[in-house]
Amino acid sequence: MKTGTIVGAGLAGSLWAVYLAKAGYKVTVFERRPDIRKAEISAGKSINLALSERGWTALREVGLDRMVEDLAIPMYGRIMHDEKAKLTFQPYGEEGQAIFSVSRGGINARMMDAAEQSGDVTIHYNHQCVDVDFENTKVTLLNKETNETIEHQSDVVFACDGAFSAVRYNGFQKVDRFNFSQNYIADGYREILLPANEDGSYKLDKNALHIWPRGEFMLIALANEDGSFTCTLFMPFENHEYSFDKLNSRDDVDQFFREVFPDFHAMMPDVADQWETHPLSSLALMRCYPWTHENFALLGDAAHATVPFYGQGMNASMEDCYVMGQLMKKHNENWTEVFKEYQEVRKPNGDALQDLSVHNYKVMRDLVADPHFLLKKKFEHRIHDLYPEKYLSLYSMVSFSNIPYAEAMQKGKEQDDFIEKIMRENDIEARFENDTIDELIHSIFQAEAV
Repeated sequence: MKTGTIVGAGLAGSLWAVYLAKAGYKVTVFERRPDIRKAEISAGKSINLALSERGWTALREVGLDRMVEDLAIPMYGRIMHDEKAKLTFQPYGEEGQAIFSVSRGGINARMMDAAEQSGDVTIHYNHQCVDVDFENTKVTLLNKETNETIEHQSDVVFACDGAFSAVRYNGFQKVDRFNFSQNYIADGYREILLPANEDGSYKLDKNALHIWPRGEFMLIALANEDGSFTCTLFMPFENHEYSFDKLNSRDDVDQFFREVFPDFHAMMPDVADQWETHPLSSLALMRCYPWTHENFALLGDAAHATVPFYGQGMNASMEDCYVMGQLMKKHNENWTEVFKEYQEVRKPNGDALQDLSVHNYKVMRDLVADPHFLLKKKFEHRIHDLYPEKYLSLYSMVSFSNIPYAEAMQKGKEQDDFIEKIMRENDIEARFENDTIDELIHSIFQAEAV
């Protein structure tokens, strides 16, 4: 019988278990934490996730899209909240296109159910990986409930155990010529749960991602199914006029929200009382290579953990599963060939997503309120309306297509240079005002290929 081991029962691990089971493998999954389905899943310790086309593609491939549809709340664009509580809406893509807010706990629980229902899959909880044996395709695990140590051997092993992967740490990082870097950004985050109204209704438009951009920092809010919003404040830890180290008392927090996010404070006047409910957490990017060694492979955050500012961490991890699944078929489960092509194909895209995510933080916290940026986005939208086959924005390539991240990033840079050049040479704002913008776009796009 074909056997596979997965370390980590998070989103990548649970989804990959389904792929392997459907390919006829006996799958054993080891998870360090207890079974989250037996605990109360609150909105949370972790940032809400945004499910977009890459994630849906990976779910559809193994028939799981319908299993999570009812958890997914469509968000058709961003709503910006300025200091005076003025709202501005920016659509994400074409009419009807959306990314979807999902709770991490909710979707993870569904994926675990799916894994257990998909074939010969067993999930062992409270089992921590403490050693790796590449030569014998074996992992050593500590049962945290009994303190017993066990060894588990199989044909292939997949490390889906997150940014601080135990398999990577205990195995890959001891291999000669393995490259690894861990970079923390200067900002941390803290979550706040904005409750529903007393009648259970939402206090904000649930079908948008809400952003309070403030230059060097921002607050965001994503809807939950119960009428609440998971809100996340991203801000420097220190060395800034507004930073986490300056919020040391209830009064500090209250004054900060009154001053900086007045409309949010009006919706949640007791925000200071909720401040300590969720921990202050850090954000890091992990880069490494190679992603495979012998019969072991890294998937998801274990290979390419990123920061959450493009809403693509989950989608990229699911896309790893999809690509690995396609390569299994292509190479008839010859794992040497599968792993070789997997890391060659996916590594540049993991790097590109990390670069895109860091850049999008600047866009979200600062540029979304910048008049030039807003005009450029308006111009881009109109170009796409008139020439959809020739122009797809970077955001649309990342969120509404399966174009590889590296290719999308490169094309996005070229398009941005192109748009900036047109804007320097023409008064785009005046063109919109006097209704000659379409004339300009036609003259450009009929004259040259983009």
